[in-house]
Amino acid sequence: MRFHYAESMTAITNYVPLAQAAEANGYAGFTIPDSLIYPKASDTNYSYTDDGGRTFLENKPFVESFILATAIGASTKTLELTTNVVKLPVRPPLYSAKLAASVAAITGDRFNFGVGLSVWPEDYAAMGVDYAKRGKRFDECIAIVKGLCAGGYFEFHGEFYDIPPVKLNPLPGKPLPILIGGHSDAAFKRAAKHDGFMFAGGGHEVLAPMVAEINRYRDELGTSAKPFRLFATEMGEVTPDTVKRMEDLGVTDMPVAFRNLYAVEEDSQPLQDKIDLMKRFADDVIARV
Repeated sequence: MRFHYAESMTAITNYVPLAQAAEANGYAGFTIPDSLIYPKASDTNYSYTDDGGRTFLENKPFVESFILATAIGASTKTLELTTNVVKLPVRPPLYSAKLAASVAAITGDRFNFGVGLSVWPEDYAAMGVDYAKRGKRFDECIAIVKGLCAGGYFEFHGEFYDIPPVKLNPLPGKPLPILIGGHSDAAFKRAAKHDGFMFAGGGHEVLAPMVAEINRYRDELGTSAKPFRLFATEMGEVTPDTVKRMEDLGVTDMPVAFRNLYAVEEDSQPLQDKIDLMKRFADDVIARV
């Protein structure tokens, strides 16, 4: 099991010292949150809170994911950086590919590109992107990012994007890992097709049927033999037994957060308290599994 530190929506000055402390305490990586805007009005329910509420996001700082990944990467030597997750279809895919390739190259291939659909129609409207057929658009975006990051001239002619032969420089030194977020059947199928799945949280009982579906799709698509990473975020208390149950399910990576990231109130936890909790987990759990 690889453990990743999963702080989010905290003071922006906390990120670099937290990443450095995570590296010093034996964590494998740091997950990078993503959010574009907070609309003044929205009728959309949020998928990952019990009541569908979104107010926990208001007035919370979100550094642009690629910038935060670069800042942490430049301040550390070994930590993996995994976006959790970039809302890819609302962004221009060629520019996203350029950013992802640059971050991977400048951090020595420590970048995993976790991507997903935005649940907010307002994100699409603000970026001038049609909300309809967003799943198909998402698939085209992934194909463009993978094609451009593979090196050499790449062209794409799809329903939404038409790109003549172009190439990027710099490039990742290895294939860019594409990890899929989302708790829908379409997300499970995309994850099976690509390099991994980002589980947003909810525990073993919620994850188990999702893993079964992903594995079924991997069998159908003929991808079950290729390496696959399964990220499962845990918030609050995590014991060695929790880790063992997740490992038995096939989880390879566990981002851990030591507070409720969906809390409405502003994060007021002192930086040293965060580091102390991080170290305690490293001593009590990481060192024992």
